[in-house]
Amino acid sequence: MTPRTMVTIALPVLVIATLWMLGSILTPFLVGAGLAYICDPMVDRLERVGLSRTSGVVVVFAGVTLVFVLLLLLLFPMLQQQVNTLIQNLPRYLNSIQRTIAPWLGGVDRGGEPFDVDSIKGLISENWGTAGGFASTVLQRAFSSGTALMAIVMNLLLIPVILFYLLRDWDHMVAWIRAQLPRRYVGTISALASETDEVLGQFIRGQLVVMTVLGSIYVAGLWLAGLDLALVIGLGAGMVSFVPYVGVISGLLVAGIAMLVQTGDPVSLLWVALVFGIGQVMEQVVLQPLLLGDAIGLHPVWVIFAVLAGGQLFGFVGVLVALPVAATIAVLVRYGGRQWRASRLYLNH
Repeated sequence: MTPRTMVTIALPVLVIATLWMLGSILTPFLVGAGLAYICDPMVDRLERVGLSRTSGVVVVFAGVTLVFVLLLLLLFPMLQQQVNTLIQNLPRYLNSIQRTIAPWLGGVDRGGEPFDVDSIKGLISENWGTAGGFASTVLQRAFSSGTALMAIVMNLLLIPVILFYLLRDWDHMVAWIRAQLPRRYVGTISALASETDEVLGQFIRGQLVVMTVLGSIYVAGLWLAGLDLALVIGLGAGMVSFVPYVGVISGLLVAGIAMLVQTGDPVSLLWVALVFGIGQVMEQVVLQPLLLGDAIGLHPVWVIFAVLAGGQLFGFVGVLVALPVAATIAVLVRYGGRQWRASRLYLNH
């Protein structure tokens, strides 16, 4: 076995083993690296207008921090209020669900035994009834484990630190990696890396805008439709919309159930369907062609498979690295296809 073959085999094995063994501590580094990747073009633009790299990083870092703090201050109280509303009204929701769905569930057998709706209702009511509010529940669970609380706090504090230093040294790290490449393959590897960066960058940055716009449409539409949990459901549907069709399907189902339980009027479901229909039309007709386009080469089925496979193999860390890996594999597959079509065997020479 040649040294090149050994390196080719050992490198993916090393990466997979690292993710497997260090997954529990990699999250802040991956989140920080992802944010640095997203913010690097903004720093580059500030450099082109005359700012130093460090000054540009400070400006972008301050802007990102300000936006995050404002969103936290604006959204957290409303989210807390809506979750508290959900907890307080849960018995009413359960009674309504039991009245509408219990007849159907009663006919479902589990090995000859009827489906016991009352036991499910009692179990949920018992667990949620003692919550006493969203904030108190979170604090109670957090302080029940000092180690877990410390880990969460450390991870949250590490993300901005990692973001700042990676963003400041991003160009130097890219140049160092390029300098380590074998001179014979530096052109090919650089071209593939550039294509991967174009695919991944366009997808991530475009998808963030799509998620933000869709989340805003869902929240505003459900609020106008009169849904009490508009903010929670709308934001949730927008956040998971990066997985094709999952956001609209899950949001439509959850919002439909919540609206039906809240109003008891099946006609109100038309307003929910209208909201998500408008969001879907906007996504397919305006947002995706304008922000994503067809050039990124990431098929929706490939994206869904990558996210699910990453989560299954490596948990939350796997979800974070799924899209970069998917984009890299897609680029390599296209490169392999070009090489194959240019080969003598394909051309039959």
